[in-house]
Amino acid sequence: MAKKNVFIIGLDAFNREKLERLPQARECAFHAALDIGDIRNVDRYDIPHLLDKAIHTMETFDGSVDAVASYFDFPGTILVPILAARFGLPGPDLEAVLKCEHKYWSRLEQRKVIPEYIPRFQAFNPFDEGAFEGIDLPPPFWIKPFKSFRSFLAFHIQDAHQFQAVMPVCREKVGFIDEPFRYLMQRFGAPEKITGMPESFLAESPIGGWQCTLELYSHDGQVHLYGVVDSVREPGRSSFARYEYPSSLPLDIQYHMMDVVRMAVQQIGLDQTPFNAEFFYDRDSDQVWLLEINPRVSQAHADIFEKVHGISHLAVMVDLALGRKPRPMERKGPYNVAGHFMLRTRESGRVLRLPSQEAIDRLRRRQPGTRVKIPVRAGQHLGELQGQDMYSFEIANVFIGGRDQAEMLDRYDEALGVLQFDIEKDAPSP
Repeated sequence: MAKKNVFIIGLDAFNREKLERLPQARECAFHAALDIGDIRNVDRYDIPHLLDKAIHTMETFDGSVDAVASYFDFPGTILVPILAARFGLPGPDLEAVLKCEHKYWSRLEQRKVIPEYIPRFQAFNPFDEGAFEGIDLPPPFWIKPFKSFRSFLAFHIQDAHQFQAVMPVCREKVGFIDEPFRYLMQRFGAPEKITGMPESFLAESPIGGWQCTLELYSHDGQVHLYGVVDSVREPGRSSFARYEYPSSLPLDIQYHMMDVVRMAVQQIGLDQTPFNAEFFYDRDSDQVWLLEINPRVSQAHADIFEKVHGISHLAVMVDLALGRKPRPMERKGPYNVAGHFMLRTRESGRVLRLPSQEAIDRLRRRQPGTRVKIPVRAGQHLGELQGQDMYSFEIANVFIGGRDQAEMLDRYDEALGVLQFDIEKDAPSP
C-alpha cells in the first residue's frame, strides 16, 4: 500500500527524526513543503515567495498530497490553513488561526467569554511620540508586538523613561514580523478594522505565578488535553531556564485551565488542529491567567514527550493533519520526568569556540538519551541571532530525562561541565 504523504512547513533534521520514529511513519512519508532554512534565521520573510515555493513543491510532487502541518510559529502556523484550503486537505480555519496569532485580536475575542482570566490590555503605536501617556495602565506593564515569537520585542516597562529607551528598538525591528504578518492578513481577507490599525504593539498589566503550557487539540468541536508542561524561569528573570514534563501543578488547577481555554478556543472557532495554551497560576490569590494560545504543537516539547511517552506529541499533529482523532498518549517512555534546558548568556559577543563533538559524545555515553542542540556557530555574533528574547541569548538546548526531578537536575549540572563556550564579549559602550 502506498504511503500517505505529509508535507511539513519548516522541516528540520531534529524533528524529522522524531517523525520517523512515530507509529504513523509506517503509513506516512514526510516531506518538506518548506525547509527549516526557509523560515528561521532569515533576514526577512518574503511571503509571496514562500507561498509560491510551498505550492510548487506540493503541486509538482510525484504522488498524492495527503496532509500539511507545521510545528513552528510564524509563518508556519498561518501557512498551514492556507495550503490546506488550497489542496483540499484537513486543517483549521484561517481566520481562527489569525485570531490566535494576532495578540490584540485574540485578547478581544477572549474578553468576550473569559474576561476574569486575562489581564488588562491596550493597543498602542510605537511610532506615536505620545504613546506612553495614552496607555491607561499603571506601570509596571509588559509591551509586546501584535505578532512575535519567543518573546521577541517583549519588554517589562517600569516607567516612562524605560518606555522611551526601548522605543527605538521597537520601531526599528517591529516590521520584521509585523509587515509580512499584515500582508498575509490583508491578502487572505482579515477584517480591515484589524489589518488597518495604526497600532502594532500591545501593553498588558503584569500577571505572574507558576507558568505552564497545556498541550491540547480540538477535533470535531471537542477540546482534549493530553499533557501539561511546566515553564521554569531563571530566578528573578523573565527568560526560560527549562521546560519540565510532566507538570507538578495540582490536577484540579490543570483541569480548571482546560475549562478556561476551551471557552476561548470555541469562541475563536479553532478546530481540527493541535494547539497549546500558556497559563500562569497565582497561588496566593488562587487566580488562573491565560497568557496566549498558539495554534500548533510546541516542537520545543517534542523530545520531552518522547522521553516520557515513548513517542513525541508530533503524533497528535500528524493524526489531525490526516483528518482523524489522535490516538491516546500512553506512558511508555524510558523516563518518569524530562526537561528541555536552555543554556543562555546575558552578554552579547562573538562566539569563538563551541563545545567539541567529542565532549558531547562523551556526555551522551555517560547519559544515554541526553540530546544537545547548539543553535549558534563559531564566528557568529550573538546579535545576529533571530527570534531571541530581549534579555538573553540562547546558545544551547539540552534534553534530559530522569527517574525523578533530582536525577534530571543532577544530569544537567554534569552537562554544564561539558558545554564550554568561548565568547568574546562586546566592549562596553562608551
